[in-house]
Amino acid sequence: MALLERVATLVRANLNDLLDKAEDPEKMIKQIILDMENQLLQVKTQVAISIADQHVLEKKQKENEEADQQWMRRSELAIDKSDDPLARAAIERALSCRGTAASFRQQVDDQKVQVDTLRQALIRLQQKLEEAKAKSDMLIAQHRRSRAMGKANDAGRAIGDGSKAAAFDRMKNKVQHTEARTQASSELLADDVNGRFAALEKEDEVSRLLAELKAKRK
Repeated sequence: MALLERVATLVRANLNDLLDKAEDPEKMIKQIILDMENQLLQVKTQVAISIADQHVLEKKQKENEEADQQWMRRSELAIDKSDDPLARAAIERALSCRGTAASFRQQVDDQKVQVDTLRQALIRLQQKLEEAKAKSDMLIAQHRRSRAMGKANDAGRAIGDGSKAAAFDRMKNKVQHTEARTQASSELLADDVNGRFAALEKEDEVSRLLAELKAKRK
């Protein structure tokens, strides 16, 4: 039965494996739950139909068993009336009903097996659905953490890449050299300014001393 095959596939499904392969785990788990709910409804419907069919078969079996007994009573009545041909005809009808009842009995047995199989499938699917619903939030959170860790590891490997690390070091050295040149230029500029002020101060001192000497010489 195709329905039972679909149910078996859902029941055997490993939720973790399915989510590992899914691009969108949250969407995947919701779809799985929806599929299970749809299959569960179909199985419930099929169980109800199978039980109804079983009742019909059991009724037919009982009717033919009763008919068998009725024709046997009639054959006895015919014998009591010394009507052997009629008794023979009644026995033949009784045997026919007996055979039909046996056929229905076999169908009832087969139907019971089918009903039991469907009920077991229904129970397993209900358990799997409950498991999926109970684990859905946990599984989604788990896969989000897993993907986040994967991205962190990728970033770590990227940082650990020798070529990228070397490029980072070159950039760092370049910045340091630029800062050093800027500082040196600032220091040179400061030295130049200080030198100019020192020259002016020296010139003033020379002029002052010269004036003092001239004053003393007068």
